[in-house]
This record gives sequence, C-alpha cells and structure tokens, in this order.
Amino acid sequence: MKILMLTPYLPYPLLSGGQIRTYNLLKKLATKYDVTLFALIKEESERQYLDELQKYCKKVRLFKRSKRPFTLKNIFQTAVSTFPFLVIRNYVPEVTRALKEELAKEKYDLIHAETFYMMPHIPQTKVPVILVEQTIEYLGYDSFAEKIKIPFVKSLLRIDVNKIRRWEEFYWNSCTRLIAMSNEDKEFIGKVVNDPKKIDVVSNGVDVAWFAEKSKKLPLIPTVLSVGTFNWLPNVEAVKFLVQAVWPKIKTKMPQTKLWIVGNAPTQEIFEYQRKDTSITITGGIPDIRDAFAGAHVLVAPVFSGKGTRYKILEAMASGTPVVATKIAVEGLGVEHGVHVLTSNTAEGIADLAVTVLQDTALQKQLALNGRKFIESRYDWKYIAEKLDGIYKDLAHNHA
Repeated sequence: MKILMLTPYLPYPLLSGGQIRTYNLLKKLATKYDVTLFALIKEESERQYLDELQKYCKKVRLFKRSKRPFTLKNIFQTAVSTFPFLVIRNYVPEVTRALKEELAKEKYDLIHAETFYMMPHIPQTKVPVILVEQTIEYLGYDSFAEKIKIPFVKSLLRIDVNKIRRWEEFYWNSCTRLIAMSNEDKEFIGKVVNDPKKIDVVSNGVDVAWFAEKSKKLPLIPTVLSVGTFNWLPNVEAVKFLVQAVWPKIKTKMPQTKLWIVGNAPTQEIFEYQRKDTSITITGGIPDIRDAFAGAHVLVAPVFSGKGTRYKILEAMASGTPVVATKIAVEGLGVEHGVHVLTSNTAEGIADLAVTVLQDTALQKQLALNGRKFIESRYDWKYIAEKLDGIYKDLAHNHA
C-alpha cells in the first residue's frame, strides 16, 4: 500500500509532540507501507536530518516556509484572506504544485495529513484523505484570546479564531476519515461533523523500552519539573501559572525546592523567570528528554486549555516520574487520581499535592510504579501503530 503523508514540520529531531508522534509512527509503519513524506521546514539546516527519515520513507520532499511567522507578507495575506493566520503561515504554493505532479504520476492508496492546516495544499483528488487532528486548534487560540486585555488586539484575535474554527470544521467534514487523540476529542468533533462514524481515536504514545533504558538520578535538592515546547500557547500559559501562582506556595512550604523548566523555544519572558528567581532554572531544549525526567522528583503540569494527548504526561509516567496536573492535562488518558496521577485545578491544590509527593518517598515510588505499568499496557507505540494500520487497511478496502 502506498501512503502520501503531509506534515507541517520535519518529523526529526524530536523536539515537539508532533515530531515525536510522526517519527515513531513512521518507524512502526515502514515495514508494511511505502510512505512518501512531504514536510515543511523553516531552515535549510533541517535538511541534515533527511537521512534519518529516509530510513523509513520511500521518498522525502522538503518545502521551505517562512522562518518567522509574523512577516509582513503573512500578516497582509491573512488580512485579505478568508484563511486564518495559522493556515497562511503554513501554506506553501509549491507543495500544491508538487502534490498535483505526484498524484498524476504515482498511484497512492491514501493521503495522510497531520493537522487541518496542511489540508489546503491538497488538490482535488479521488484519493481518500485521512486528517489527523493532534489537537483542536481553535480552542487553544480561543483560550489565549480570552486573556488579552487590549480591546483592539482582542477583536483582531477573535476574528482570526473564528476563521480557524470555520476552516477546521470545514476540513473535519471534507476529509474521508478523521483521527482524534482521545474519546473526549472524538465526542467534541462528532457534534459538528456530518458523519461522526468516520472519526477514529488513535492516541499519542511512548517508546516505553527507550524510556526504560535510563534510570532515575535524583538530585539531593527536591526538584519540580515543567516540560513543554513554548511555541504552543497552552504550554506558555501553564508555565506562567506555575511560576506565578503555584511556585510561591510550594516554596513557602519547602524553601529549598528547585523548579526546572525544560522546553524548546523559550521566550524572553520565560527566561525572565530565572533571572528574577534563583530557585528556577530554564534549560530550554534538551538533547535527551529522559535526562529531565531522570533528574526530577515530580512533574507539575497546570494545563488549562487545548485538546489532545499531552506527551509530557505520557513520558513522565513512562520514565517513572510522579505527575501532578490539572484535570484537563490528563483528560482522555484514562488515568485515575490517586492511583496513576494526582490532580487539582487550583493553585493551592496543585502546590499541596506537589509538596505531598516531594515529602513522601513511598508515594513517589507507588505513583511511579503504577504510572509505568499503565503506560506499558496502553500507550506503547506498537499498540498505537496497530490501530492506525487497521484504519489504513479499512480505508483502502472501502475505496478499492
């Protein structure tokens, strides 16, 4: 079976959730399918990773998008277009031309598009299209817009959020099959699509064996970990809440505790947290995320917006790191409060739970053990890939 996959990023190195997902699925599916990958890149230096992807793809083609999102061209085109900024920023006309040529000369069984904003590249075709929604985009931007205080800026963002919602829902309906990350996402999307039966759940996963290779090396000083790439707004909001609302409460009860913030593309505002508070360390991107989990006593994830499955939660559990999080951060995973993770939606509650974990080594060990067993049984990539494999076969059979 021949698959044509479209991604708005290069699926390597593994710096974001999307990259982790696509790379691991490519590895698992490569033994069964011929995959051609069309991927967007921001910098020419990304071409150095081409060899890694060619191990799993029959063909890889890379297309350059603008390095910086807020260019005058992108802003102007958004202003005069029905498309939102998210689509304009990721749209490369060359991709559409290349897809037309590829589909004309090669017979593909299906097109697999990661994220709705890659869908505008696809020309009119009879080839079935699978759309994978890693998150429900407009909800994340809507939450961000709610917090804006300047009326004029808020109004502009509201216009763009409405555009995102319109086109996201349009592509939910126009694709042949739609993949969501959780049953909660499936139910949400199912309320606005014409055919809810076409929605499947293929959640994110973890390479359990890879995480098991590294043992814990806990520092003497109790350490709270925060993980998340900072080009995703819910992560920025979560860290801000952690630093401003939760962290002072933890320090009051445990003054010697350290906060370690790890994540790709930290902003100047994120670095300011470290400058103002010596108990906070900002690492930014880290070559091996296992080192972060190995060196922390507890992961704290106060996420309040966005949909999808959060890798930070899965990876923490796979690494044997206890998790304290908001309920939305673990939504759809099937975890149980008090057994696999600890949850609270208030700053006071999150701080109290984090302190409890830091002070109770027996609880740390129990949460770590329960979490790892849970991930092994439900979220290893081999199980996730098998679900996607079944959808591929079903779709190809029905459109043969």
